Amino acid sequence: MNMNTKPALAMFGSSLVSAYWNGAATYYRGMLRALHERGMDIVFYEPDAYQRQQHRDIPDPSWARVVVYPVSAEGLQRALAEAQSADFLVKASGVGVFDEELEAELPRLSRSGKITIYWDVDAPATLERMRTNQTDPFREQVARYDLVLTYGGGQPVIDEYHRFGARECVPIYNALDPSTHYAVSGDARFSGDMGFLGNRLPDREARVREFFLEPARRCPRRTFVLGGSGWDRDIDLPANVRYVGHVYTRDHNAFNCSPLTVININRDSMAKTGFSPPTRVFEAAGAAACLVCDVWDGIEQFLEPGREVLCVGSGEEVVSLMDATDAATARRIGEAARARVLAEHTYAHRAAQLFSLLVQQRVAQHPFAVRSSEASRRASLDRP
Repeated sequence: MNMNTKPALAMFGSSLVSAYWNGAATYYRGMLRALHERGMDIVFYEPDAYQRQQHRDIPDPSWARVVVYPVSAEGLQRALAEAQSADFLVKASGVGVFDEELEAELPRLSRSGKITIYWDVDAPATLERMRTNQTDPFREQVARYDLVLTYGGGQPVIDEYHRFGARECVPIYNALDPSTHYAVSGDARFSGDMGFLGNRLPDREARVREFFLEPARRCPRRTFVLGGSGWDRDIDLPANVRYVGHVYTRDHNAFNCSPLTVININRDSMAKTGFSPPTRVFEAAGAAACLVCDVWDGIEQFLEPGREVLCVGSGEEVVSLMDATDAATARRIGEAARARVLAEHTYAHRAAQLFSLLVQQRVAQHPFAVRSSEASRRASLDRP
């Protein structure tokens, strides 16, 4: 990499332009836009799969070039051939197609001056998969990457990735993009006493029943709003739960600002691991919603329980909270949460951390070239 030109990052992920069955979209957008604003060229490679292109939330952004490749061996190889000119080569977890091929191929593209990165947006699931499947090919791939980044997980995830052979593992937590998520006027479509937004997934459903559907049954005079894909099939929703289907990103602010409270319900693996706040937490806080969270280790690192977020350990506690939370309390908690995330937890904060980390990786691999370039740059700035 020529340190006098913009560094280039090529990333293979599920989708940058569509959040359809793609919960990582907000994270990708916030992180990559913030990296672009720090002077990095971004190219995002995504497969034409799962009808995501038919359910786009955004057009191709100005801060990244999006390459949609066909789901074929030829399409994948063309994308890989083009991507290898970048300085940083990134494979995200959960692309959905060609995951094993990409995990194996990206380290092979690493030549002089390249940094290869595995960016795990679901570390608990990835680690569980490797733990239980001795033949998982990724067990052999981990050590071939220069760096593993994770969506979260704290020290337990770092330690386990090191046990699997990772050279370095660093959590880059979710955050707020204040240009995307902010307070707006309420929308009657999403009005109610409590809202929950999340796709129906096997390791989340039991907790949604416990923390959302069962409290709804016990509070028949309250109105609950359910958003996300998959909740319209083979499930008996209480009469006071209004299902609004897939909620596009453009409507997330309205969804968060309309109910009295908004609850986040972690998937089983995330709740057990802790230190992995999902994007929904920061989206809701950025919109000054009164956020309710099921309890998980490490939440106080991001929001202060009782002042900036309301924490519940059971459906029974959700019922009690509904009776104790009025509009003034909800407004106070939402405003405190928004102030906290703006001060400490935006994607600009995360990008600064990551950019510094990537520079360190470059210095570690090519110390003379990087330091010489930096010295030349400083000398040119000092000239009259």
